[in-house]
Amino acid sequence: MALTPQNERFILHFGEMGSRWGVNRTVGQIYALLFLSPKPLNADDIAETLGFSRSNVSLGLKELQSWRLVKLIHQVGDRRDYFETPKDVWEIFRILMEEKRKREIDPTLSLLRDTLLEPPSGPDEAYAQQRMNEMLELIELSTGWFDEVQRLPPETLQNLMKLGSKVQKVLGFAGKLRGKA
Repeated sequence: MALTPQNERFILHFGEMGSRWGVNRTVGQIYALLFLSPKPLNADDIAETLGFSRSNVSLGLKELQSWRLVKLIHQVGDRRDYFETPKDVWEIFRILMEEKRKREIDPTLSLLRDTLLEPPSGPDEAYAQQRMNEMLELIELSTGWFDEVQRLPPETLQNLMKLGSKVQKVLGFAGKLRGKA
């Protein structure tokens, strides 16, 4: 697959961003190539297009599969494995958020809950536990909200996002109505 300059810029950028998101550059570039490809690609196609070794591509594909960001596809009459990204960008967004939560938020919630079960041994530890409890409440509130948003159809979520700061005005108006009643 020959890359256009525009596609090459996108792929290189995703490699740079991947390293900021906790995956290596190769994984980011593999994902970007699969995202842009109109058809599923096999590991040899990916390696040739990006100039990576076959082993690096295999490792990158395994990591992307563990994140559920690429799907394995089989083609009739071909024994090779092919890969593609989900077509719906909202599905990709949801998968990313679920995986980040599973890998980053859930372990923090577990640590905070376990730590707060232990009685404080003094005033400094009581203060620290108070702060940890505030953090736990914030994260639980945020994840509860996220769970509700996850259940919204993509069209509703998109409309909600387009509202932006208008939501604050609606909530302020609703609060004023409640205050007058």
